[in-house]
Amino acid sequence: MEEILKYFPSLTDKQKEQFEALYDLYTDWNSKINVISRKDIENLYLHHVLHSLAIAKAIQFRPGTKVMDFGCGGGFPGIPLAIMFPDTDFHLIDSIGKKVRVATEIAAAIGLENVRGTHSRVQEIKEKYNFVVSRAVMQLPELIKICRKNICKEQLNSLPNGIICLKGGNIEGEVQPFKNFVEITELSTIFIEEFFKDKKIVYVPIG
Repeated sequence: MEEILKYFPSLTDKQKEQFEALYDLYTDWNSKINVISRKDIENLYLHHVLHSLAIAKAIQFRPGTKVMDFGCGGGFPGIPLAIMFPDTDFHLIDSIGKKVRVATEIAAAIGLENVRGTHSRVQEIKEKYNFVVSRAVMQLPELIKICRKNICKEQLNSLPNGIICLKGGNIEGEVQPFKNFVEITELSTIFIEEFFKDKKIVYVPIG
């Protein structure tokens, strides 16, 4: 939790309690359904929670915003963002049912009323959202091709509606087709920890 409080010192007591509860919940669920690498569970807050919250440094979702977490896995980045933005609606989508189950059970356990999960391929999702968020799900061109249909026209936020991805490593090739309007933020400019050295936020507005 120290890493979270260092970068987000203004959390409410309820948010602190919700973040603190995540470790025991994920440890318990992970012993039954492997959604996080067994050796990585000790790094839950740094590698998963804080990484997810990088998006909260890029945009402050306004009340009423609708966000799809595409390929949510065990709930990242959706659950940490849902704690941070209780007035934003988060729809967690994954094609693997057991992962969606873990995410929705954990959301319920910490009292998140702004999260729902769906076991589905995103191609079958017809709903519209202000933003689609994802964490290293697939190459950017394919992601945009699949999710473009789900971005609505109604604007609520300081950033135009679009896709916000957490990426790592060399992404030059996959962002090349969008070089005129893609925005890339190096996470090393936000977080000092070594883990974030090659991590990035990639934002593509979808008009």
